[in-house]
Amino acid sequence: MASGRILVAQGGGPTAVINQTLAGVVLEARRFRQIERVYGARHGVRGIINEDLVDLTQETSRNLELVAQTPSSALGSTRDKPDDKYCAEIFKVLRAHQIEQFFYIGGNDSSDTVRIVSAEAHKAGYPLRCMHIPKTIDNDLVGNDHTPGFASAARFVAQAFAGANLDNASLPGVYVGVVMGRHAGFLTAAAALGKQLPDDGPHLIYLPERDFSMDSFLADVKDIYQRYGRCVIAVSEGIHDASGAPIATLLSKEVERDAHGNVQLSGTGALADLLCEEIKAKLGIKRVRGDTFGYLQRSFLGCVSDVDQREAREVGEKAVQFAMWGAADGSVAIKRTGSYAVNYALLALDEVAGKTRVMEDHFIAASGNDVTEAFCTYLRPLLGSGMPDAFRLRFAPVAKVLA
Repeated sequence: MASGRILVAQGGGPTAVINQTLAGVVLEARRFRQIERVYGARHGVRGIINEDLVDLTQETSRNLELVAQTPSSALGSTRDKPDDKYCAEIFKVLRAHQIEQFFYIGGNDSSDTVRIVSAEAHKAGYPLRCMHIPKTIDNDLVGNDHTPGFASAARFVAQAFAGANLDNASLPGVYVGVVMGRHAGFLTAAAALGKQLPDDGPHLIYLPERDFSMDSFLADVKDIYQRYGRCVIAVSEGIHDASGAPIATLLSKEVERDAHGNVQLSGTGALADLLCEEIKAKLGIKRVRGDTFGYLQRSFLGCVSDVDQREAREVGEKAVQFAMWGAADGSVAIKRTGSYAVNYALLALDEVAGKTRVMEDHFIAASGNDVTEAFCTYLRPLLGSGMPDAFRLRFAPVAKVLA
């Protein structure tokens, strides 16, 4: 049984519920008398190697509960992507501080970090229990039905597109909304959950799981615009052509890259602007507007799924239980059961680390520009209670007199 001092850290993009997971770890750990101290690393693994640690044992339960209700990463995060050398430094610090349990809340890269640190500990014969706790709005961790953070971001996307659709219906034109998702289109697909009536937008949804053709895109937009006199479009930032080249790089004269060397897709607004220009130039439609959701969807205050909150807390609690009562390192995973309930499993780190889940084929319409009812059925229970509805006037026409 593991005991002594534990360390928890948060990595990658913040979410609306990641602090629920942090609180779950800290408060559950306090239930075990064997735990002497609960430390937190500020700004993820960067804080570990800098020994920028804080004693969370001294936090009051009341304050932890208030922090749990607050979006973003309370400990701070990092975009560092540790290699073997970096992870050796992490292990060096953990060992020096006599840490016997390491909990890292994060996505794909975070799971790989935990895997490497676990291997370092095994190689050194040091009793370190390593636990990866899932978090990502992209919903792209393999082995999980869904990941904490996704549902709240999806709730925001669905509501934002429902609002954009109402705006577009009042002043008809073409609206393009670009949503996060480099390889997985789950979050962009969530736009479909804002639809109520057949002519509601988004009328078109483009995902990175399917090759993007500009000619087909323009033909789709033209068809919808002729049918309804308007068109609302949801586009994933990661759309690419048949060769795999991101559309943003094909249309843009200048290409930015992030700290990992990846093409910068979100936050620039370039893709939305470029698609709008293509529509104006090729289809001659004058009223064309585009938005890039960027960071808005990650930690939007007041737009949180109660289901997401509950499950984010529970994955933190289960991680501590697996560490205290189990005999293996691993990654906590959410498994769906019944019409809607969940269980939690511990997966081997090798099953999760460095792998990316994408939307399953049965979630994507045959046309390639929409989602199926199966996807809507999958996502609907995750969005939580109290999703707002929009209503329309029932127009009763008055006979013309002058015409």
